[in-house]
Amino acid sequence: MSAWVRISFRGMISTWTGAFAEMSWKATQRLSSWMIFAGMSFERIFRKMLLGIIAMALASGVPVFYGSERFMPWCVGIDEAGYGPNLGPLVQATVAMHLPDHDHAGWETIRPFGRRVQEAETGCLLIDDSKKVYAGVDGFEKLEAGVLGWFGDHWPGCIHMVGDESELLAECYGDGFGHTLPRPVSRIAVNYVTPASFNPVVEKHGSKGTVLGLGVVALLRSILGQLPQNGDAVHVHADKQGGRHFYGPLLQEAFENGFVVAEKEGPLESRYRVLELGREVVVKFTPRADGASAAVALASMVCKYLRELGMREFNEFWGSHVPGLKPTAGYPEDAKRYYAAIREAMVKLKIEPDAVWRRK
Repeated sequence: MSAWVRISFRGMISTWTGAFAEMSWKATQRLSSWMIFAGMSFERIFRKMLLGIIAMALASGVPVFYGSERFMPWCVGIDEAGYGPNLGPLVQATVAMHLPDHDHAGWETIRPFGRRVQEAETGCLLIDDSKKVYAGVDGFEKLEAGVLGWFGDHWPGCIHMVGDESELLAECYGDGFGHTLPRPVSRIAVNYVTPASFNPVVEKHGSKGTVLGLGVVALLRSILGQLPQNGDAVHVHADKQGGRHFYGPLLQEAFENGFVVAEKEGPLESRYRVLELGREVVVKFTPRADGASAAVALASMVCKYLRELGMREFNEFWGSHVPGLKPTAGYPEDAKRYYAAIREAMVKLKIEPDAVWRRK
């Protein structure tokens, strides 16, 4: 069995759940349910002990800081683009922003530098859900201006790749978008999944949802490793992944040195606290997260931008081998038309189907 419990000399329970992909999400969730109950009980006990210690310290005049009150938290957004198409890459990204404690959503903090789609034109960068930014005939230009304008001269060097490397990252920035405004400090991690990487995971596990899960684990590990180890709180916000409501086993895999406690699990919100990491870590999954968090919106825009760059290269390549070929966005119905048109060229070029067509 890939889960076990260790009781430390302090009496705090820690749990590890390994190789989550080898087990069904529901089975793993059932396996760890009693651990979560025990963990919540111990957490309450230790919170009461900690409050007692704080009260004694305050009475003695010693300055005390608890949780995130001392530091600005890191607010981390996760999103993806290209989960539904059969052609082109799946791109997942996480963006971490150092935000004041009173503005975890980040919209107030970015107001001097960016505006949302529904707000009046101010000359600022457009920062919002990528679907809204990308709408219209100039969608790509608006998306590019927002992404490159926000990250400025640091792009693409600020990206930490956790999946397939892509030559696109060396060519995806243009001129005239750099800004020197003191924007909130940001960190980025990207999981760029091509069909050649996507298909083996689907074949092994029978579900493309596993691809998303593995990506989230890799992104969380990457972004946590990039953040300063100074005790600042970390608040992660992500869209619901494939409609799931239970993420405990997935998060336990990502935070293998911590103990994941489920605080709420349901269709409107799934929220977890990760103990024993030396800092406050809270993770929540909600529908339409890219509208509720500036960090999620930026992650959404990064994903969409990189996927669209990939599709431009994809269409340019196949258009050079199949005269008159109409470009595709890669979504199922049109993807069938496009794939049928390039099959003969694939044979001539000795390109295998799994390098082009995503099975699910």
